[in-house]
Amino acid sequence: GAAMAAVRDVEIDPDGTFKYILVRLQRPGGEEQRDIVRGTKAAEFHNHIFEKVNPEMEKLGYECKCLGGGKIDHNSKDKKIRVFGLSTGYGKADHSVTVEILKKAYPDYEITWSDDKK
Repeated sequence: GAAMAAVRDVEIDPDGTFKYILVRLQRPGGEEQRDIVRGTKAAEFHNHIFEKVNPEMEKLGYECKCLGGGKIDHNSKDKKIRVFGLSTGYGKADHSVTVEILKKAYPDYEITWSDDKK
């Protein structure tokens, strides 16, 4: 599990509103799995994020599955993150799962989610 532990739970832009995806990592044929959050303004579409994450994780020996997507509004000044929206291609991620993962990475933040589109 050392390599899996080396993969960061969360990699998101420090500020702004951007697309994100929830990705499940699994060892082929293994029981070990975990979910990670990736989001960036650089991605015009959700699949752009997956296309970047997938080869990185495959190199480490993981299978990746996108569990869905949405948007993140990150305000580092006020220490607030809002998770909302959905991905047209992947469907809506379970934002409550995303929030739990974000809380581990940003313990001093106020983190909320909704099914709002905007």
